[in-house]
Amino acid sequence: MRTPNPSGGVLNVAAYCRVSTDKEDQANSFESQRRYFGDYIRAAPGWALCRIYADEGVTGTSTRKRRAFRQMMEDARRGKFQLLLTKEVSRFSRNILDTIAYTRELRELGVGVRFLSDGIDTRDPDAELRLSILGSIAQEESRRTSSRVKWGQQRRMEQGVVFGRSLLGYRVKNGGMTVNPQEAEIVRRIFTACALEDKSAGIIARELEAAGVRTSRGSPRWTASHVVKILRNEKYMGDLVQKKSITPDYLTHAKKYNHGEEELVVLRDHHEPIVERALWSAAQEALTRRARRKRRDD
Repeated sequence: MRTPNPSGGVLNVAAYCRVSTDKEDQANSFESQRRYFGDYIRAAPGWALCRIYADEGVTGTSTRKRRAFRQMMEDARRGKFQLLLTKEVSRFSRNILDTIAYTRELRELGVGVRFLSDGIDTRDPDAELRLSILGSIAQEESRRTSSRVKWGQQRRMEQGVVFGRSLLGYRVKNGGMTVNPQEAEIVRRIFTACALEDKSAGIIARELEAAGVRTSRGSPRWTASHVVKILRNEKYMGDLVQKKSITPDYLTHAKKYNHGEEELVVLRDHHEPIVERALWSAAQEALTRRARRKRRDD
C-alpha cells in the first residue's frame, strides 16, 4: 500500500539497495533496481524521488564499509527525505542489531522504512517485532554462508591453493606460486648476509637501500623489520603455512592473528624453494642468537 504524505504536500522518498558485482545477476543490478524504484516512486501520487543509494559488492553484515549506507544515514539526519524504500531486510542489513538500531534512529528522525518484499513498514505498530524475526533469519543465513565459505577455503588450502598476495621472489596467481628469478636473487642475498656473514637485519636493510634495491611493493625504503619478516617466512624454503590470520566474527569481518584458535594448514615442500632448508635454518639460528644477545645487553 502506498500511503500519501499525511501533510498533503510532496513526500521526499529515497531508496537503498545493495547490488551484486556479478554481471549475470541482472535482477539485483544497480540499473535494474534504479528503474524499479524510480517507477515505483513515480507511480505514487505526492511522492518525489530524492535519491537512490547503492552499495556494490559489499557485505551486509556490517555498515562500516558501506559508503552509500552511511551517506544515506547522514542525509536522513539532515532531513532530506521522509520515507526510505528497500527491497527486503537482508538488503538493508544482515546484522539484527544494526537493523533495529538504524530503523529506530530513522524513525526518531521522522523517516519511515518500507521493506517492499517483506511487507514491513516501520511506521506500523508491530513493525519492530516482525523486523526482528526477519532480521534474525537474515543474520542466521549470513552465518551459514560464512561457515560454508570458510569450509570451502579450508579444503582448498589443504589441496595446496595459495590464499594471499605476491611477495618478494614469488608471484602468486590463480592460487599458485612461481619464482621471480630477479627477486629470488635478492632473497638469497638477504639469507646469505644473515646466516653466513652474520649481518644484522638493520645492516642488511641499509645495504639494500644503498644498492637501490626495491621492496616487493616497489619502495626504495627498507627497514630491519621488513628484512626480519623475509627471513622468518617459511615460503622461501618451499613450505606453505596458511591461516596465520583468521576472521572469527562473521559480523565484523575483522581479521586477527591466529594464536591457536584454529589449526594452521601446513604443507611441506609445497612449491619451488628459493633457499635451501639448511640456509633457512641457519638464518633462524642467527636471528635467535642476535635476539638473545640484545636481551642480555639490555
